Amino acid sequence: MQMNINNTNYEVLTSQDITHIEKAVDKSTLAMPLVAVYCGSRSGNDEVYEKAARELGQALAKNGLGLVYGGASIGLMGAVADEVINSGAQAVGVIPTFMLKHEIAHQKLTRLHLTDTMHTRKTVMAEYADAFITLPGGLGTLEEIMEIATWRQLYQHEKPMIILNINGFYDTLIEHLKYTTEQGFMKQQDLDRLVVCNSIDEAIDLLHVVVKIDDEVDTEKMVGK
Repeated sequence: MQMNINNTNYEVLTSQDITHIEKAVDKSTLAMPLVAVYCGSRSGNDEVYEKAARELGQALAKNGLGLVYGGASIGLMGAVADEVINSGAQAVGVIPTFMLKHEIAHQKLTRLHLTDTMHTRKTVMAEYADAFITLPGGLGTLEEIMEIATWRQLYQHEKPMIILNINGFYDTLIEHLKYTTEQGFMKQQDLDRLVVCNSIDEAIDLLHVVVKIDDEVDTEKMVGK
């Protein structure tokens, strides 16, 4: 369903719509692949984080890649979207209606979806995405990258997953995941799929190659089940 808010067209998607996710998400009219960027709705206490978000947005556009993200105009989310848009690339935002009370939706997006729940939001973002990059962020960012890594572990996709470890932000998380693997709660291949990059150039280079680890189960057979 479409609606108009402040002269901007919004596409409203519900949990019922995503039972047929391929129909709900129309990628045919997009001119470029989209990278999902998970990051904070705050900017953090060090300017290095916003600087990295802006550089990532510019780098995506320069390399013919667009953005799908949480739809906000604030924090690192707003910074990366601003640069993607200002650099001439496409940006799709996905934000739950209840979050409009807390996060101001970006007004210059190629497409903005309003959703009924966080689960719908994440499903729509994942469908749009051809790859995933994680910048620094809080609980929501951690939850998003861990969920998409879990979906990969359960053979729901084969898309690259990159942790952009700006300023060593994710050092302790990475150490914990290694410890989790050592203690037998995670397979080494699932850890290996979370590719850690310390620079934007390294992350972009990885998007130009196929990051794939062979599985015993055919991923396509698991999709939608």
